[in-house]
This record gives sequence, C-alpha cells and structure tokens, in this order.
Amino acid sequence: MIDESDKSLFRSTVDQQKPIDKDGIKNTVTSKSGPSKIFQKYSFLYEANITGSEAVIHYKSGLSPKILKKMKQGNIGSTPSIDLHGHKIEEACQSLSKFIHFHSNERFIHIIHGKGYHSDSGLSIMKSQVVHYLKQHPDVIAFCSCTQEMGGTGAVFVHLKANV
Repeated sequence: MIDESDKSLFRSTVDQQKPIDKDGIKNTVTSKSGPSKIFQKYSFLYEANITGSEAVIHYKSGLSPKILKKMKQGNIGSTPSIDLHGHKIEEACQSLSKFIHFHSNERFIHIIHGKGYHSDSGLSIMKSQVVHYLKQHPDVIAFCSCTQEMGGTGAVFVHLKANV
C-alpha cells in the first residue's frame, strides 16, 4: 500500500516535469480564449442599390479560382441555410451575425435574401443589405449568387474563413 507522503512526493515530482521537445521545435500551442465574439460592427443600408435579378460576386484577394468556380456551379456540398424573407434590415443583420457565428466551423453557408419583387423601384433592399453586410464581416472570404436550383439571384453562397 502507498502512503500519503509517497503520493505527495510523486505528485510534486510529476507536476514539475515539462514535455520533451523531440522535434527541436518549441512548444507553441496557442489556445483560444473561449469562443470568438459575434460580429456586431456592421453598418446598415437604407437605400437599395442592387436589383433583384443582378448576380453578385465578391471575393478577397488570394482566393483560389477553383473554389470560386465550385461556388458559382453550386458544387460545395450540403450547407447550412438561413432564409431572411420577412425580416427587417436590423433583424436580418442580427440573424446573420448569430448564424455565421454558430456555423463558424463550416466552410460554406447559404443565405436566402430574396429578389425584392415587392419593392417599388425594382431594387432589393434586403439583397443590398446582405451584400453590404457580407463585405464587412471579417470571417467572409467570398460570396456569389447561387445556381437557379438554390435560389439564383435571390440567394448567395458564402465561403467562410477557417476557424482554427
């Protein structure tokens, strides 16, 4: 049987040990300080500037042309989706922030914003706001209008930054 003094001696010896660096590389383990915060530093548009039938595309420099091609063709597999029909501009941005934060481990998401067919001028305020919002979001690498089967110009595929 092991007495308490032996246990204590063993524990104090083991607790002071450091892992051996067998690769010759310093241990640079970086740990996240909890989950990232929900993006809230966006601005609003109150005047539409994009028509419902206009295709949209935006990407940051360095994006692989192969990924952009896959997005345009809709070859990105199954993606989480959010439908913003019926939302007010402020509600839509809040919902987008929560949705992107919740799905930050995904590579692609699908946002349905509609085409704004019920607007007076033919311009879509929701579509304009979604595009404006996505350009501001730090985790968005690229987005483009969807294929016809996935909503056409009334929806976008979004490529998110890897959350490592």
